[in-house]
Amino acid sequence: MTSTQIRYARYVALGDSQTEGLGDGDDGIGLCGWADRLAEHLAHHNPGLRYANLAVRGRLAGQVHTEQLGPALALRPDLATVVAGVNDLMRPRFDADEVAGHLEAVFAALTAQGARVATVTFPDAARLTPLARPLTPRVLALNARIREAAGRHGVAVAETAGHAVVTDPRLWSPDRLHASPLGHARIAAAVAHALGLPGGDDSWTHPLPAPDSSAPAGWRAGVAELRWAAAFLGPWLGRRLRGRSSGDGRTAKRPGLLPVAGPSGRGEADASPL
Repeated sequence: MTSTQIRYARYVALGDSQTEGLGDGDDGIGLCGWADRLAEHLAHHNPGLRYANLAVRGRLAGQVHTEQLGPALALRPDLATVVAGVNDLMRPRFDADEVAGHLEAVFAALTAQGARVATVTFPDAARLTPLARPLTPRVLALNARIREAAGRHGVAVAETAGHAVVTDPRLWSPDRLHASPLGHARIAAAVAHALGLPGGDDSWTHPLPAPDSSAPAGWRAGVAELRWAAAFLGPWLGRRLRGRSSGDGRTAKRPGLLPVAGPSGRGEADASPL
């Protein structure tokens, strides 16, 4: 049986804020996100699909391992996505081997239970903001280890790291940490392509149409960087120094397997390209 003939009944998403859906909706109207969009695509081809999302913002890879793996296994998914590690990348004592070890433990347990598993590699944040340049070696190291761990367990990898379009600012929220609705749509399409799902192809790698205006240059670009640092980087660092996380006190938005309702009137610019 080829991957395009596989039928899925239970999809479970594990991870942090990106999988929870930050940047695609908000806590008032509700978050969508790439995993929700992937579930909608799956449900179109798999009537009766049920979907759970265990992701919680701010979680480190070790927390995804210790807090989400057990509940995920109890749901007995036949498809799971595991995306974590970005929060680890920004910690002072980042250890690529340790982070990848947690991810591999999750890969191993889910695949041993019979689930098809997918993950992603991460783009170089320095291509979004020069202030993130010190993170580049960490991103490259983690991506290499994710590929190695995925290869050992037959995990599908959506290689978002290697395509220029993933650093188009229009795919990112103003905080440059979370995808925009269009970015979430591209991530969903990338994972669908990696899994070989019906309707999945490489169109997610294609560049967006040329923007109406050019990016700010010279001193204006520097001012934009300072504003970003004050609005987003500063508060993030403040939470770290206080030992706080954006996910403190939060639980998974969709802890149990539920039917997928389907798209809810998103505009064309926000719609999944699948």
